[in-house]
Amino acid sequence: MAVIDISKLILHAYQLNASDVHLSTNENPVFRIFGELKRLKEVEPFSSNDLQKSLEILFGQIGFTPPTNKKEVDFSFGVKDLIRIRANVYFERRNYAAAFRIITKKIRKLADLNVPILLRELAERDRGMILVSGPTGSGKSTTIAAMIEHVNESKPLHILTIEDPVEYVFENKMSIIHQRELGLDTLSFADGLKYALRQDPDVILVGEMRDLDTMELALTAAETGHLVLATIHTNSAPTAPERVIDVFPAHQQKQVGLQLANSLIAVIYQRLVRQVGGKGFAPVLEIMMVTDAIRNLIREGKLHQIESLMDTGKKYGMISFDYALIDAVKQKKISKEDAFLYCRSVEKMTKELGPLTEALRE
Repeated sequence: MAVIDISKLILHAYQLNASDVHLSTNENPVFRIFGELKRLKEVEPFSSNDLQKSLEILFGQIGFTPPTNKKEVDFSFGVKDLIRIRANVYFERRNYAAAFRIITKKIRKLADLNVPILLRELAERDRGMILVSGPTGSGKSTTIAAMIEHVNESKPLHILTIEDPVEYVFENKMSIIHQRELGLDTLSFADGLKYALRQDPDVILVGEMRDLDTMELALTAAETGHLVLATIHTNSAPTAPERVIDVFPAHQQKQVGLQLANSLIAVIYQRLVRQVGGKGFAPVLEIMMVTDAIRNLIREGKLHQIESLMDTGKKYGMISFDYALIDAVKQKKISKEDAFLYCRSVEKMTKELGPLTEALRE
């Protein structure tokens, strides 16, 4: 195969509604379209040399110099003022490979995402911490960007983001926004947060809370009158407090629990589930509002009891993941089969929707 223009290939993928592009040595380009991988058979497999040269051309086009001492690297760039790309280039079996996530440049409004109106109310809080969780590719960045854009359009505030890499690029509206990218504008999330507190922010977005220093500084920022939005890796909303506290050594955990109880507002856990008909995905959100009861459990270290309160907090806007799936089925957004596939309690799903065998007979 000859050397190709990767930017044009990505643009072609975007026109086919692909979310991701994968390039590998001795393979055709592969697009992920509506969740399924599709080989682009009209494009011949790359030789090792051609893929390397194609990537070098891309680096030149976007003005990016990859570090020579690393075997994988993250970066982002724009294509034709239409889309932004979150990219990772890496080695496998001593050859180059690359993954490109396609992100539309247009920042969607919360109202367009089919997410609960409660997210708008959360974005309007003036202090505290909001955590957003979910697996890779679950739409976390899109949801947080929509929340930031809501603030941008409605309040005269200073918004500071620390990202790896920058995905959505904001334009100043009522707010002013400064976006800092790891490796280019700051060396780490912890460094970015440390100096953020001296930059007069009202709202701080932390792209990912993954280490003790970052979590400690984020808690301090939330406690000292800032609204902090951050992503975190957990398998559910109720397990997020435990995930934060467990990062700290045992002698600090009680104090961290008190800080978290005082500052945490809500945890959002999100997944994308295939829509009925297979064309696109519906966001399914578990929302844990930190009520007085949950706050007390965090203070007392009774974190395992938090999940039991999820189904009793509906009046606060709380909803467990299984009930969010059930609602999506009843609204005909997703299929019953997919609800059972992603649920945590088959017993609960069967009680609310009937056994899965009935869905298979329909």
